[in-house]
Amino acid sequence: QVQPVESGGGLVQPGGSLTLSCTASERTFRSLATGWLRQAPGKESDFVAYIDGNGGYTAYADAVRDRFTISRDSAKNTVYLQMNTLKPEDTAVYYCAAAIGGSWYGDVNEFIYWGQGTQVTVSS
Repeated sequence: QVQPVESGGGLVQPGGSLTLSCTASERTFRSLATGWLRQAPGKESDFVAYIDGNGGYTAYADAVRDRFTISRDSAKNTVYLQMNTLKPEDTAVYYCAAAIGGSWYGDVNEFIYWGQGTQVTVSS
């Protein structure tokens, strides 16, 4: 069992930046495929970004590509989401989720370990 814990959310103005962190106390987390997903009010959750267990492969949703960067620090057992040039439409609860293995094959249902989420609000 792995329990991810997110942090770093908050209120930011359009065009600003935030970095979200996701960590877990379980050592296995450092080798699990991990994704960030988000859910805006009244909408279903959407995939944002993914990094494999080795940290060598990443993927992004079209809406955030070139603005967001996912990375991981295995020594700190932490996955990050650097968010730049934030837009009001990025407002959502952001969730960190981990799969059971080191790779993800594109199905959100593969993410079985979810954090509680952190609120990101982009507003002037």
